Amino acid sequence: IRDWSSDVCSSDLVPRVPSTARLIHSFTMLRATAVAVCVAAAEAFAPAGAFSMPAARQGRASAISMMAAKETIKLGTRGSPLALAQAYETKKRLATAFPDELADDDAVEIKVIKTTGDMVLDKALKDVGGKGLFTKELDVSLLNGDVDCCVHSMKDVPTWLVPGTILPCNLPREDTRDAWISPSGKLPQELPDGAVIGTASLRRQAQLYAINPTFKCVNFRGNVQTRLRKLQEGIVDATMLAKAGLNRMNLEEHITAVLEWDTCLPAVAQGAIGIQIREKDEKMSRYIGALNHEPTKVAVDCERAFLAALDGNCRTPIAGQAKILEDGQLFFAGLIAKPDGSEIFKTERTGPVDSGVAMGTEAGEELKAKVDGDALAFFGDHEILPEP
Repeated sequence: IRDWSSDVCSSDLVPRVPSTARLIHSFTMLRATAVAVCVAAAEAFAPAGAFSMPAARQGRASAISMMAAKETIKLGTRGSPLALAQAYETKKRLATAFPDELADDDAVEIKVIKTTGDMVLDKALKDVGGKGLFTKELDVSLLNGDVDCCVHSMKDVPTWLVPGTILPCNLPREDTRDAWISPSGKLPQELPDGAVIGTASLRRQAQLYAINPTFKCVNFRGNVQTRLRKLQEGIVDATMLAKAGLNRMNLEEHITAVLEWDTCLPAVAQGAIGIQIREKDEKMSRYIGALNHEPTKVAVDCERAFLAALDGNCRTPIAGQAKILEDGQLFFAGLIAKPDGSEIFKTERTGPVDSGVAMGTEAGEELKAKVDGDALAFFGDHEILPEP
């Protein structure tokens, strides 16, 4: 039996190059693979007991083979500070859940993927595109095998997933409410007529106009830090952000007030993180499934069923929130509105936790019926004013 391990790095196979840690690691794994192949072949064809390796060499080859077989999990994410905070939270939870496999810092690699929504910042969301604005490029990377899973803000995820992928996990949910931020310290009801409010969300715009039709809502894009900077520069009088994002980045000191659901009902799946994997990927299913927070998933699935029934996306002023009450029942509240706030239809229901998807669907169908079965016609084609 020829010992291939002595020949793996010979000049006829691999050109000699300056030694580096990366090359040493690569050659070590290649050597381990060759040794393992030879040993397996010898043991398969030699008579029983005729072949044996010295114990020390066996142990060394076994240890190196295990190192060679160890794979790094590639985690895809957008590159904003908030998205990265969510990705690192996922990495931390994986290390905690699987300390023997994923505790090493290099066991999970975070790969940043730019999306259309990140690259086009001078237009309102509704003018850039509808469903998948912040997820399409992540979907492609996942299906191509460039990453093993994708971490999303659930409110960015379309209700229709790309075939070949599943979303089996929601991490424990943050505070779902909207944060009101105003340098003047005034609440929405206290701002003067004509006040300028920065928001790229038709949902927030509609509910603000319902409070005061004289408000002027203008497009306000960019990551959280960018919007806070614009606010301090006096471009607008106030803005609204998801409290969950501010919490995750330790920016709560900027919050003037937290708006309750009866003032501004949050977006579907706001405050929730979702992790998407490929179908039939047993390894990732084991890892990601262990992170799922069932109460969050129950609520998010209910809300997304509501959104799906209305065919909603970032072009539509739709809000929906579900939560498990102290008595164990699931409560859902939803609304649809005209972008100018002139008409708002609301619905609420309570039911068993295991009927969440049915509750959401029924709520969506109820509101659709109130607008003659055509929610998109009800919303119209309202434009968000450009940023000053």
